Amino acid sequence: MAVQRKLRMGMVGGGPGAFIGPVHRIAAELDGKIELVAGAFSQSPERSRAAGEMYKLDPARAYADYKAMIEAEKKRSDAIDFVAIVTPNHLHMPVAVAALEAGFPVMSDKPATATYAEAVDLEKAVAKSGLPYGLTHTYAGYSMVREMRHMVASGKLGKVRKIAVEYLQGWLSNPIETSGQKQASWRSDPAQSGAGGCIGDIGTHAFHLTEYVTGLKVVGVNASLLSVVPGRKLDDDCTALLRMDNGAQSVLMTSQIAAGERNDMRLRVYGEKGSLEWHQEDPNRLSVKWLDGPEEIRHAAAGYLSDDARAVTRLPGGHPEGYLEAFAVLYREFSDALIAWQDSHTASLPSTLPSIEAGVRGMRFIDRAVESSKKQSWVEF
Repeated sequence: MAVQRKLRMGMVGGGPGAFIGPVHRIAAELDGKIELVAGAFSQSPERSRAAGEMYKLDPARAYADYKAMIEAEKKRSDAIDFVAIVTPNHLHMPVAVAALEAGFPVMSDKPATATYAEAVDLEKAVAKSGLPYGLTHTYAGYSMVREMRHMVASGKLGKVRKIAVEYLQGWLSNPIETSGQKQASWRSDPAQSGAGGCIGDIGTHAFHLTEYVTGLKVVGVNASLLSVVPGRKLDDDCTALLRMDNGAQSVLMTSQIAAGERNDMRLRVYGEKGSLEWHQEDPNRLSVKWLDGPEEIRHAAAGYLSDDARAVTRLPGGHPEGYLEAFAVLYREFSDALIAWQDSHTASLPSTLPSIEAGVRGMRFIDRAVESSKKQSWVEF
């Protein structure tokens, strides 16, 4: 039996001082199916070369910019198989379109673009290209999130009546963007981040998880976006009510000025017969509470879990898996879809992997939330 070669990845972004770039590289390579071989890691050619040295790449494949990378890689016999986009939001659209037009599939950090209009155009570009396009909504890769999704879809909870999702951080409690802190600087800059600050950075994760786990769609939004820290140009705190397409309501609360919080993502789903509760900071446990029965604590890797949950677990029970492993699940599913595309030239992603559809809905959520906050009223999704 022939051994499948590793897929070759070209990364845009992820240079010195970046957070998410190294995460993408580690996650992509974790299962041994992908190898980082090229990149345009910074808008500074010198910093891009430095990143190439850090990643131990051929110096000739640490490019000055993404256009040079795409043009050069097209001509190589050992060209990259896909492009990973890990830049600030304003570059997601141009890099993705350039890659797709050159024939390279795309795996992008979220959100898909900087604006909703861009997301709609990108969806058209993906459809025209016929190429795989994946989006790294990381939390979709957790085993117990897959278990929640399965339990809701199986009808075990009955009709979903209420959803509560929180994503709380405290790292922007002070105006650290004014001190040159790289991550804070671009996330609080409308020219690089887009119209949403907190709502775009982590609110889209909360929104996506709500729809991903429940299978329901948001049809109305009533949001309040605040810039709590004086002088900050974008929102750093958000509270929203969401109306779902089955009549249920969801409460979404995200903040980056919640002093003392680290990365507290929580999701609670309440059905007619019971409820589910999951915390990202304790990701290997799922609480299941029944209307007429004892509370259950389900553990990752247990034999009683659904096939969906067990399929994304790498280690025996009791060996904690977390953020990097969840991230790697998405890259593994993308690599499998990419190999299938190379064999058949038919782009088909598994339903478990966030796609351009999720990207468009995420950008629509930001757009609707900003509008709702300005109007101080409900808006249709």
